Amino acid sequence: MTVHTYLASTSKTPQGVSDPFNDMDTHKKTLLHLLKERAYKHGQFTLSSGKETEHYINCKPVTLSCEGNALLSHLMIKEIEDNAVAVGGLTLGADPLVCGVAQRAYYSGHRHVDALIVRRNPKDHGTKEVIEGNKPPKGSIVTVLEDVTTTGSSAIKAVNVLRDAGYTVNRVVTIVDRMENHKVWDNNELEFISLFKLEDIVNE
Repeated sequence: MTVHTYLASTSKTPQGVSDPFNDMDTHKKTLLHLLKERAYKHGQFTLSSGKETEHYINCKPVTLSCEGNALLSHLMIKEIEDNAVAVGGLTLGADPLVCGVAQRAYYSGHRHVDALIVRRNPKDHGTKEVIEGNKPPKGSIVTVLEDVTTTGSSAIKAVNVLRDAGYTVNRVVTIVDRMENHKVWDNNELEFISLFKLEDIVNE
């Protein structure tokens, strides 16, 4: 399988479908402004990977805002596979992303994409599910979404859970790529797409 890593485009609209967010460049610039204003902090921080950094990105003030979620949904739905029937990701960071993309798909009127939430650990009660949502048939294509990618471990956990459940996962789409471990995508036969790189947010 050929694996490619690249930045998301801003001009893919399904043929014959009108897009109310047709000025994608403008909306991407607006989203970048929101990330710089609300998600980025400079200082001394420890990442979930254990690494020390002076650049910290917490996308939740953007992904959970009305304008941020709307912009992200419009941008991210253009980066999932054309034949994907669901988007999934590891809770908590991916939750607003998968729900936003699913809603965007419904209101677009031209495709059906459900949201799947992958738990870090199975529930210890009830059905003991590790994947929540309207599950598609086994073999279906699912695109994994993530907010910030550092080593890729969170995305890979979601990928492995979904693959173990019988789904086909070939692509990961993230908001911000910290560009620290691209080998992980080759090692797991995954295509990786980011809307932004860390340098886009850090640089003025």
